[in-house]
Amino acid sequence: MSEGSAAKIHAALIARIAGGALPPGAALAETALASEFGVSRTPVREALQRLAQDGLAERGARRAFVIRRPDPAAMAGLFEAVGEIEGAIAALAAHRMSEVERAGLEALLARGETLPGEDYPAHNLAFHDALRRGAGSPVLAEVLAGLELQTLPWRALNFSRDAGRSAQSRAEHRAIADAILARDAEAARRAMQAHVAGAFLALSHSNRNPPQTDPSHDA
Repeated sequence: MSEGSAAKIHAALIARIAGGALPPGAALAETALASEFGVSRTPVREALQRLAQDGLAERGARRAFVIRRPDPAAMAGLFEAVGEIEGAIAALAAHRMSEVERAGLEALLARGETLPGEDYPAHNLAFHDALRRGAGSPVLAEVLAGLELQTLPWRALNFSRDAGRSAQSRAEHRAIADAILARDAEAARRAMQAHVAGAFLALSHSNRNPPQTDPSHDA
């Protein structure tokens, strides 16, 4: 029972991190989480330890768990690796996407043009998932999933902190898709690498200029 509860809590916390509800530095109080999920503190502790193993949580003040804060050097290295892997995936998608998948990609982009800002993060994930499927490389997809998990708390901040990032991301998606639809693998690779670099630069800027928060929220 503890194992199943821990897995459920772990999945729920990851979803909150991905959605930006748990930003870097947010406290993960065992007692509050146990009450929320209706369990003892044991499965909560197990879930938090899994988050730490994933690289998503760390010990903060008084040894309590908090969402991991970005380390500039680690963040740069992770995004560099993500850019290389996603670039390779985009290049493969340019070669391997079927006509049906290409039509679906075009339709996905069209839907994204009219989405409100709060819905754009989910659309962004759908775009990248479409390329992953179109590339047809389970090995690269698995490597990328591991890297993305480590960058999850930071990437979730991109659209919530930078009002202009969604528009920029749409333009970058269009450049990637145009290259894929033209079957230009190298152009797709370069466009994707530029897209990941843009996300990193936007995030770096937001981390240098974080929003002001009420210190009592960290208690």
